[in-house]
Amino acid sequence: MSLGVLVVDDDFRVAALHAEVVGTVPGLQVVAQVHGAGAALDAVAKHRPDLVLLDRYLPDADGIDLLRRLRGARDGAPDVLMLTAARDLASVRAAARAGALHYLLKPVDFAVLRGRLQAWARLQAGLRRDAAVEVDQREIDRLFALRAGAAERGTPEGDGPPTARRVLEALRSADGERTATDVAEAVGVSRATAQRHLAALTRTGTVVLDLRYGATGRPEHLYRVAGAGSDPAPPAAAAPPRPADPLP
Repeated sequence: MSLGVLVVDDDFRVAALHAEVVGTVPGLQVVAQVHGAGAALDAVAKHRPDLVLLDRYLPDADGIDLLRRLRGARDGAPDVLMLTAARDLASVRAAARAGALHYLLKPVDFAVLRGRLQAWARLQAGLRRDAAVEVDQREIDRLFALRAGAAERGTPEGDGPPTARRVLEALRSADGERTATDVAEAVGVSRATAQRHLAALTRTGTVVLDLRYGATGRPEHLYRVAGAGSDPAPPAAAAPPRPADPLP
């Protein structure tokens, strides 16, 4: 049975992007995309979602106030993951006290969001077992770690050595140079995540960054594995012998 997710964002384009990320996580299904607090309350009453992805800045209400109302429901209160540009500590503190599952800053790294959603889905799978099942402290710790958004291996998707290896493999398998967007699509992570790993590999000398200037004058960043596609230039032809100076 799929877990229902409601996406709430005042920007319909951002809502669609977040919904697309939800759709990549097995077991999750977007039940609706809405763009205001009133519409969100109607959607919650109609669809009874298990999780709400909630923006702070809505046209008809403060997202934190909506969070309090959602979490204050007596029956079937959904979990709420805040996705917002609000960076002030007061907003973070208010969201935590109101019961937000987590708080991600915009622009959201889609790989990180997907990792949070995967962790939450695993948490729900663990909690929805037979209520009579007894668990030990290790299992309890694992479940609470998942609630905090930790991945099973302790690293959010898109970070750490496994992703760096995949980025490097994508470059090695490429026929020529690749952009960060090419690498991101090949690996299945966000462009920002691909750029972060490419920058790190460039610093270590494993990857080489080439700049190609087009008609606009803005350089295109192209990446390749060090030593690949950089055949040494052919040796310069030997200069013809200089004729001897005439004898006096």
